[in-house]
Amino acid sequence: MPELPVGYRGRAVGAEDVPAIHGLVAACERALYGRVETDQGGIAAELARPGLELEADTLLVHDREGRPAARAWVERRSAVDVHPSHRGRGLGSALLDWAEARARQSGTARLVQTVPDGDPAAVALVRSRGYGPLVRAWQLEFAMGEEPSVPEPPAGLVVRPFRPGDGPAVHRLTEDAFDEWQARRKPYGEWASLAVERPAFAPAMSPLAFAGGELIGAVLSLDLPDEAGGYVERVAVRRDHRRQGVARLLLRHAFRAFHRDGRRSCTLWTHSGTDALGVYERVGMTVRRSATTFVKDLSDGSAVPSGR
Repeated sequence: MPELPVGYRGRAVGAEDVPAIHGLVAACERALYGRVETDQGGIAAELARPGLELEADTLLVHDREGRPAARAWVERRSAVDVHPSHRGRGLGSALLDWAEARARQSGTARLVQTVPDGDPAAVALVRSRGYGPLVRAWQLEFAMGEEPSVPEPPAGLVVRPFRPGDGPAVHRLTEDAFDEWQARRKPYGEWASLAVERPAFAPAMSPLAFAGGELIGAVLSLDLPDEAGGYVERVAVRRDHRRQGVARLLLRHAFRAFHRDGRRSCTLWTHSGTDALGVYERVGMTVRRSATTFVKDLSDGSAVPSGR
């Protein structure tokens, strides 16, 4: 356990802590964004990451009354969240120290952490510890006063919603599409827990595109319980069908499905490594806010330059 400020105690996270952690993260999101964007399924999938050992790689901090005050986990990436009512007391620094120490202990060469650009205190903290920017991420929004129009698909292209049994094909498609940006391919079980088996997964709002009977594009959406609008979790198009309007067509289908469900906006995240920002802007989406993924070389403590 790290040395925590007076009045706080920490312990490893257990599976039973998911609701409490979700409440803590939700409080952070309300304070920062004015809305909750995380669901319990996402927290559970995060804690089930392969290689993450709950006893050694997670930390939940409580105050004197036993209320969750902060949490952290580390497994190549790290996350640190401090409840708004407990910020400014040194918890963030203590948990960041713990994450780095645990990463070094496990032989991790570099540590990655994503920080909202709208949280200047958190940005200043990671920069002061030698973290450098790796990629920039943007949350984009599509406002829907009226039902979005959906163009006719090109000849030979069929679009339909996700159905039971589509999981393995969508897994292959999305993992192939993200091979160039992610550190490793996820096995089906891990991927499914983050996507199609997540409790918030919305199959009716997740259109798939087929050409010649083969899956060539997919949009996977979530119906987040605390979110008034729709949310697109993943957009993937097979390499040989890119730049043909497939992503824009699928997004329009997803937007219309959310609108018919009573939603009047839809959001998604993208980052600078994908070069997809322009695609979403051409669909009519606008940047709502941004975040930066920072990285630190733990071998000598120096920041790793972005190069992007």
